[in-house]
Amino acid sequence: MDRFEEMRNFVRVVERKSFTKAAGDLMIPRATMTNSIQRLEARLRTRLLDRTTRTVVPTLDGEAYYRRCVDILAELEEADGIFRRTDPRGLLRVNLQGTLARKFIIPRLPEFLERYPCIDLMISDGDRFVDLVHEGFDCVVRSGGLSDSSMIARRLAILREATVASPDYIARTGMPETLEDLKTQGHTMVSFLSGADDKPIPLDFTVNGTVRQIMLPASISVTGADSYAACAYAGLGLVQVPRYRVADDLKVGRLVDILPEFPPDPMPVSILYPQNRQLSVRVRVFVDWVANILAEADI
Repeated sequence: MDRFEEMRNFVRVVERKSFTKAAGDLMIPRATMTNSIQRLEARLRTRLLDRTTRTVVPTLDGEAYYRRCVDILAELEEADGIFRRTDPRGLLRVNLQGTLARKFIIPRLPEFLERYPCIDLMISDGDRFVDLVHEGFDCVVRSGGLSDSSMIARRLAILREATVASPDYIARTGMPETLEDLKTQGHTMVSFLSGADDKPIPLDFTVNGTVRQIMLPASISVTGADSYAACAYAGLGLVQVPRYRVADDLKVGRLVDILPEFPPDPMPVSILYPQNRQLSVRVRVFVDWVANILAEADI
């Protein structure tokens, strides 16, 4: 095993905090991973990792060596990419926001894999906060505001939003004509909790170019986009969702467009990756591909 493989293995163990998970990511036996790290420590004559029954953490020497390895491996991949720009390869672990993935990204994955046949994709989806480094992801696609300053973010698109409710809900509560009607008519909202701190996100409305936030009573709170939309169909209150997601339901009357003259603030879509490493060739081509398909989409 050459030194670059040892470095690659070491970096993955540090980031995943586990020999087993790191070996699984790189599709090698756990014993091979263990032997690789032992040989590396013997060659460097220092202990790089502290092992416990539950986790693996780098020593001071290990932390310094990790930072150097990340830089060296990124430069090596960049150098290789100069000579095989059309042939990126390897495992690419991405985490996608579920609705965006199902609507725009997954249906067009065959063309990505045909263009880059040497890339193996591992996709996870959801709405929760993701620790890219410790969970082993190369990049993550998210909609909404970004609070993690340790990540580099690239804006991919802007989603037009709509405030919607079910016809049954409007029949019970009334159709608001003004923002003041939301409170005087006794409207309620479905509370969406942000993944980072579980704080409810207020409804927002654009009035003469200024965003006005309104909190309404909520009898139910959710943390997932699918559950949030499902609550609207069930007549549980007002929700604000990307317009593309409910366009067909609005056309057939399954949902009602509320106060369309005061639309919610558009929602940004971004792709994030760790700032302490250069973009690998396989991550770069995926980022560019996702940016292109979202630019073409009607969102």
